Amino acid sequence: MKTQLKKGTLDMCVLAILAGRDSYAYEIVAQLADGLDMSEGTIYPLMRRLQNEHWVSSYLVESESGPPRKYYKLAATGRAQLVQMRHDWDAFAAEVNKILGATA
Repeated sequence: MKTQLKKGTLDMCVLAILAGRDSYAYEIVAQLADGLDMSEGTIYPLMRRLQNEHWVSSYLVESESGPPRKYYKLAATGRAQLVQMRHDWDAFAAEVNKILGATA
């Protein structure tokens, strides 16, 4: 069940991180690694998909300790999508909690 929940909420979590500030992929993985058990192999296809949806954009930043880093920025469409996702999540969680409370 945790795997399915993770798949269903990963986009929302990444968009929420980017709502706080621009970030690069490894930094996003580091924030999600503990709670969602996310790996680097998961983030790059996800970020490409979010870019294809026009929810995020990217830009390069020179690094003093290696090659330039690709930073991701939340686009206006991504911000709107995050608002909708949060609304849907809150409604879904409320329904599940109502059912769990009724059966406790």
